[in-house]
Amino acid sequence: MTFRPLLAMLMALSVTVTASAQSAADMGATKPRKESTLPLQSTASEADAALISAHLLTRFHYDAQPLDDAMSQKIYTLYFKLLDGEKVFFTQQDMANFAKYKDKFGQAIWNRDLSPPFDIFNQYILRAVDRMNYARSLLKQGFDFNTNDTYTIDRKNADWPKDQAELNDLWRKRTMNDWLRLKLAGKTDDEIRKTLDKRYSNYISRVRQLDSEDAFQTFMTAYSNSTDPHTDYMGPRDAENFDITMKLSLEGIGAQLQARDDYTQIASLVPASPAIKSGKLHVGDTVLGVGQGDSGPIVDVVGWRLDDVVNLIRGKKDTTVRLEIAPADQGPDGKHMMVTLVRQKIAIEEQAAKSKVIDINEGGVDRKIGVIELPMFYSDFGARSEGDKNFKSATRDVAKLLGELKAKGVQGVIVDLRNNGGGSLYEANELTGLFIDQGPVVQVRDARAAVQAQGKDDFAPMTWSGPMAVLVNRGTASASEIFSAAIQDYGRGLVIGAPTFGKGTVQTLIDLDRFASDPNSKPDYGALKMTVQEFFRINGGSTQLKGVTPDILYPSNGEEKDFGESTYDNALPWTQIAPADYKPVADMKGYLPQLQQLHDARDAKSPAWQLMLDELTQYKKLSDRTTISLNFAQRETERKQMDALQADFRARHKAIDGNDAEADADSALDDGLNPNERSLKTELKEQDEAKKAPDPQLQETAHILYDAVGLIDSNPKLAAEVLPYGGKEGNGPSVAAVGGASPLPTQNSAGQSGGASRAPAAASSSSH
Repeated sequence: MTFRPLLAMLMALSVTVTASAQSAADMGATKPRKESTLPLQSTASEADAALISAHLLTRFHYDAQPLDDAMSQKIYTLYFKLLDGEKVFFTQQDMANFAKYKDKFGQAIWNRDLSPPFDIFNQYILRAVDRMNYARSLLKQGFDFNTNDTYTIDRKNADWPKDQAELNDLWRKRTMNDWLRLKLAGKTDDEIRKTLDKRYSNYISRVRQLDSEDAFQTFMTAYSNSTDPHTDYMGPRDAENFDITMKLSLEGIGAQLQARDDYTQIASLVPASPAIKSGKLHVGDTVLGVGQGDSGPIVDVVGWRLDDVVNLIRGKKDTTVRLEIAPADQGPDGKHMMVTLVRQKIAIEEQAAKSKVIDINEGGVDRKIGVIELPMFYSDFGARSEGDKNFKSATRDVAKLLGELKAKGVQGVIVDLRNNGGGSLYEANELTGLFIDQGPVVQVRDARAAVQAQGKDDFAPMTWSGPMAVLVNRGTASASEIFSAAIQDYGRGLVIGAPTFGKGTVQTLIDLDRFASDPNSKPDYGALKMTVQEFFRINGGSTQLKGVTPDILYPSNGEEKDFGESTYDNALPWTQIAPADYKPVADMKGYLPQLQQLHDARDAKSPAWQLMLDELTQYKKLSDRTTISLNFAQRETERKQMDALQADFRARHKAIDGNDAEADADSALDDGLNPNERSLKTELKEQDEAKKAPDPQLQETAHILYDAVGLIDSNPKLAAEVLPYGGKEGNGPSVAAVGGASPLPTQNSAGQSGGASRAPAAASSSSH
């Protein structure tokens, strides 16, 4: 999901590194962003980057729109959603003062004068600091929790406060709620004052570290997202992180970092990395300083932003970095040690494909079901084009895992694409080819309405020809939807789970530095991830807005009202085109009714499934709340009810899977703390427990595939219907040739995927 308010981004920085930087720490030294000096002003490079982006978006975007007064108003509206989406910083009077800029953002870009958005951003910083200082002032006298006050926790549709008095009252209630949560968790008044004062003080520090790069990034996000939800501007740092995410590797030391107050701590170490091989770095260690090379000065990084510390530690392969470390068992004031490391290429295996086997025994019959978990469709296009035989690729990894599962004797395979947000379109095509012999996988239409089919155009045999299922949810998007839809349209396997995200567009990544007037300069303009195509299923339908509807539906958690393509105001409409020339390889209808019946009967009496339904019901109930009481007695009653409900859930979990109910008791309750305020040890323990938690949806999917294998084994005629090509592996059907699949494609993405692009030559990669 592209849209992310600045307040949420600031909170995320206090919790952990962003998605790509979080995976490992490395890169070359950059200027740190300590407390900024107001007013912030745009740079010439930022003005150039905005102008170049405007030329590209108004000419080459799939739905190109002029940067005029109407677009300016769209940008204006989204800019304030990013800055103050909850309407807790600005008043109606502020908004009246800003109204003069409502139709001026287009002129600001064309004239290379970004003072309007920067003026607003400067005012945002002042307001944010003022609000936190006001909250701190309220802590001195405490609060009366015997009133009937309520606090609105969902302000998306609220108005901006009328005046300063109304804004103060809003922050009084907001601070009261922070205090009340800690009070309900058993904290004393002194402990609460200390915790909240530190929380608000840390927030002020982070806000004061915002600089012109943050202002420009926020403004350009508003512009790019106003064209469509998946077009994005990426600053130089974000562009590099996007590349790291796609290729699942970087050059560095292999340590995941987290911010804790003014300090940077090591949260995990990558296996076989320089960090872990040194034997000198451990989880919980604090990084106090960073030096480049064998003798470069040690730069004190206490109080630095996390992304700046990461950029100091990152660097080119075979270069040296020195870290001043405070060991975890001694704390920041303990004896320091110096650790010298040589950076290397680090594989980020956390997001790579993984496999496991689920053994099921029912009625004395044992069957093995293989599971492949694929978090994203990754591909190192650079390594591939350079001829690296070991280039990273989702398809290559999955093919290897399928071979291993076959060797273990699995009789069915689940491809788990839950929360897979997409990736390389090329990889989606190739991965589908592991399960069919030949044929189109997806159709791609550009802005000129030219349609091209892409898919598997050779007769290489399938890697897996047996029963299969694809497990999906609302977080399954883009390239994942291409794969799921193709499997469904070919009748190749079952799609099981909740309806998917509904993203049906293709983006291309354009390096803006290629447009520099001086070819020898290094302007650091960043990159533009721009929508250039729309993709369609081979049956002619689109996943746009509608997503993929599973053959067997699982209950959702209700997030579709807030998450998915349909929640965007400017999402492209659903359309359809003519079907591609393809022929289904099987027909799941042959046993789908029986599988549905067996599924319904099993889950009606399954304690684990019923527990999941009850937990989903409770989650929906809590997420649907828009206001909460600030009366202590009422909240205490509600907490006791919640505690009793959670205790019941824990007891039921223990009865089902044997987990110690008491062990999870504390983590199940609201302690009133933000994630970064808990100890790193506690947070890591919770993450580990979450990974080990039972997964009733995956288990049920395995049971459905178990049933499918049983039905196939007992009925040869049915097997001929539901297995590809009648169960005759390697004999592909007569399918018209598929055009357009390049052996060395650009990195297009659908959610993070792609295809042929009409963007200029600077477009070297694409994504969905």
